[in-house]
Amino acid sequence: MRKEQIYLSTIASDAVRVAKEYGVNLEIAEYCTAWNMDEKFAAIDPVVRKKLTHSPRSLLHAPYNELFPCAIDKKARALAAERYRHAIALAKGYGSEKVIIHGGYQPMMYFPVWYTEQSILFWKEFLKEEPGVELVLENVLEEEPDWVLDIIKGVDDPRLRMCLDIGHVNAYSDIPVMDWLERCAPWISHFHIHNNDGTRDQHNALFAGNIPMLEFLHRAEELCPEATVTFELMKAEPSMNWLRENGVI
Repeated sequence: MRKEQIYLSTIASDAVRVAKEYGVNLEIAEYCTAWNMDEKFAAIDPVVRKKLTHSPRSLLHAPYNELFPCAIDKKARALAAERYRHAIALAKGYGSEKVIIHGGYQPMMYFPVWYTEQSILFWKEFLKEEPGVELVLENVLEEEPDWVLDIIKGVDDPRLRMCLDIGHVNAYSDIPVMDWLERCAPWISHFHIHNNDGTRDQHNALFAGNIPMLEFLHRAEELCPEATVTFELMKAEPSMNWLRENGVI
């Protein structure tokens, strides 16, 4: 795995130090909550810019709280579009190359077919504007890979690709992580990598859970050699040391 493909999420308290030590990059997570783009922006922006001082490249995670691009209500879709435009503008200002976006699927709110159909309509309309960055759609509560793939195939635009989050797969889908990888590989541009015990989304170290991590990483590199990878961990150093010890980096 090449260092220029590797990012550490700034959810890790040691992300900046470890990224500098290992010569890898950062994914900006400060704007996952939208209020950091508004009333808290004056305080957050200089913090983000300081973190990026030693990061040659960056990605930005868009906000996701209360945002539903799959919504049936057009006013809800309009709010999602407004927030994504704001996040994209920030990404351009920071020099970020990709923006990671949650699809918004909620199993108690949407039938899968509604989720797919409404999402396709949203993204086709949204991409009439030129985002200027690549958008990657991340699975969260989706139980089957086709629920995400059908959106990407239906939109049929190279500016919209998939972010495969394997921790979410392990926690929320009965389909094994390796099967998701095999089925989604042609559309994957980015990965979120973290581990858990299968009961909930824990963002554990890479070696702390029941995902066959080394098997996954080697197969992902075979199938998606140009994809970028964010290690989305609460602490980055133990996992980066483990990757080095196992010859992955």
